[in-house]
Amino acid sequence: MKISFIATYPPRQCGIGTFTKDLFSSVIGRGGNGTIHQGIVIAVDDNSQRYDYPEEVIMSIRQEEQADYLKAADLINISGVDICILEHEFGIFGGQNGIYILPLLYRLEVPFLVTLHTVLRNPSYNERAVLTEICKLANSIVVMSQTAVEMLTEEYEISAKKIVKIEHGVPDIHFDQLWAKKEFRLSSKKVLLTFGFIGRNKGIETALKALPEVIDKYPELVYIVLGKTHPHVIRHSGEEYRVYLAGQVQKLGIEKHVIFLNEFISQSELFKYLSAADIYITPYTNEAQITSGALSYAIGAGTAVISTPYWHAKELLANDRGRLFPFQDVWALRDILLDLLDNPEEMRVLRSNAFAYGREITWPKIGEKYIQLSAEIVAVQPDVKERKPQVLNPLTLPPFQLDHVLRLTDDTGIIQHAKYGIPNLKEGYCLDDNARALLMVLMAYKRNKHPLALKLSPTYLSYINYMQNEDGAFRNFLSFNRSFLDEVGSEDAFGRAIWSLGYLLGNAPNDAYYQTGREIFFDAVPNFGRLRSVRGIANTIVGVCYYLKSNPADEEMTRVLRDLSDKLITEFDRHQEPDWAWFEPILAYDNGFLPLALLHAAEFIKDEKVARIGLESMDFLADITLQNGYLSIVGNEEWYKQNGDQSVFAQQPLDALAMVLMFHQAFRLTKNQAYVSRLYTCFMWFLGENDLRISLYDFETKGCCDGLESYGVNRNQGAESTLAYLISHLTVLEAFEEVTKM
Repeated sequence: MKISFIATYPPRQCGIGTFTKDLFSSVIGRGGNGTIHQGIVIAVDDNSQRYDYPEEVIMSIRQEEQADYLKAADLINISGVDICILEHEFGIFGGQNGIYILPLLYRLEVPFLVTLHTVLRNPSYNERAVLTEICKLANSIVVMSQTAVEMLTEEYEISAKKIVKIEHGVPDIHFDQLWAKKEFRLSSKKVLLTFGFIGRNKGIETALKALPEVIDKYPELVYIVLGKTHPHVIRHSGEEYRVYLAGQVQKLGIEKHVIFLNEFISQSELFKYLSAADIYITPYTNEAQITSGALSYAIGAGTAVISTPYWHAKELLANDRGRLFPFQDVWALRDILLDLLDNPEEMRVLRSNAFAYGREITWPKIGEKYIQLSAEIVAVQPDVKERKPQVLNPLTLPPFQLDHVLRLTDDTGIIQHAKYGIPNLKEGYCLDDNARALLMVLMAYKRNKHPLALKLSPTYLSYINYMQNEDGAFRNFLSFNRSFLDEVGSEDAFGRAIWSLGYLLGNAPNDAYYQTGREIFFDAVPNFGRLRSVRGIANTIVGVCYYLKSNPADEEMTRVLRDLSDKLITEFDRHQEPDWAWFEPILAYDNGFLPLALLHAAEFIKDEKVARIGLESMDFLADITLQNGYLSIVGNEEWYKQNGDQSVFAQQPLDALAMVLMFHQAFRLTKNQAYVSRLYTCFMWFLGENDLRISLYDFETKGCCDGLESYGVNRNQGAESTLAYLISHLTVLEAFEEVTKM
């Protein structure tokens, strides 16, 4: 069996890296029954740091370079490995909460198991989303404590069948205590030890404060603090914590009894220190540590351990393998230290129990468990994961809910922006969003007579009416105190207003709404011929088509539709080339609306060219954005210039909506059900089928996040993004009903 490991790796000084190296060494080589296991490593660098890796590392990933993760997936897929083992810790992968690892995992064509080194009880939205997606993609999940199993099943709703508990391994190294003390010239000393990366959460000051009274009784005592300051702490705070500890030592007058060794030492040297220690202390400051390699090593070395009751310690020190004291309780620690030092036999029992347990978790034994689990996964997996096409299934969708829309709406209209899920009143209102909101509630009311949709609709319609100028054009922006912020809005905003008004004229819930909408619509008509923006024209075309659905005999409006469509066709003819079937020399924003408009117009204009250009431009856009089997939207950082490169970020929900609507209209026009499958693929962008493999829909607020950025998800949940999701959701339901009726 050939295994690929994805993690940090020595010489990078990192606890996960040490774990991975030990695991690699324990599984690679000759296994049981004469089998030979091979392995490769994909190592993750720390920001700009590069390392001189050993030969098993065939590629390194720059932590914050997302392209490296995709290249790593491609390399693994052609390397001949049977399975991947991912070591997961939030801080070692790039992007927001390590989100960059998700695209890599999604692209893997071999099964993988993940070892979780951290499981949080109260994760942030992004932490939960990232970890849940990793667990969903993984074939098996390894944790190192029963607490982690319970947290994953209860807090994250992960199936217990997928979770395997395999303890943290320890090196099969042991030294005689008397020899080790002599080696360090500590033969006459009572030795206390703490080791690992140093940071505020280690609670070392608690141990220091417990020492004076213990030293009074045992003046030969020495406390060794072994380990470098954590690199992340160095980056943000320098050596502030180490300086603070040195000050505490001086203040307590225990300088002769405390030794700080600012080193990252070899395992062999570390186990000498552990063997020399009489008592090992982990005075961590809070319970939220699901795994501690340092504590496992202390148990493996057969050291008497005193610890605060963080999650891993409570399990590992059960059955008289150590002692626990409350967090930051100096006096409780002092009493336990004195009790053990006063009772050598009790200390010997702890050491004996710890050592016996440590023999069961040595790396050779832990490695064999990983080999067995990997073999079981490989045995039931196909050689290559097949990516099945999306199948339209409304039962898989979240319930359609208007909670966040209601939160954003007041008696003026819908607030355009939000801070996370909270309306940002400072940004006021805009015509674009109120037009979309009117469209969405009309669609919701048409579908199932949604009472809240009917209640909200006059608010959005009255906003559109209020923003219309005497010449029929529209203002766009309104402050929270209802002051106009512009004289004339953009053509895009104008077109979106006509889009929603056209839909209203074909789907008005009562005559009052119809008459109001008709008046606003026809007051705006004189401006149609002045439009120059292709997106303003496209939105207006869609609105005109919705009007014509209920008024097909209006020949004058049909003529207007033809004139508007000709403008789009002229732009297409002007810019198209053999490899560029588009209306502009750039793919920018809201792209799907341009083919969508012609696909709508083709229902009313009996001109083969209109439908042909609509379908041709749709296929061109789809070839670019759906080439990986999911929707990869053109990002608006630099967009996609002809003969240039596609910008990956920032991806906007508005573009996903346009793609959903485009494929829906293509299906209506052609009756080709393949377009419904593509529609659903585009909709699933909202629910995690995207470049970062993360859901933008927030199941707590019922809103939609504002986009995919290079760092992760933009957690703000403004009106545009939420309405884009809800309109897309309603379109999926509508398409499903249409398919079932065929």
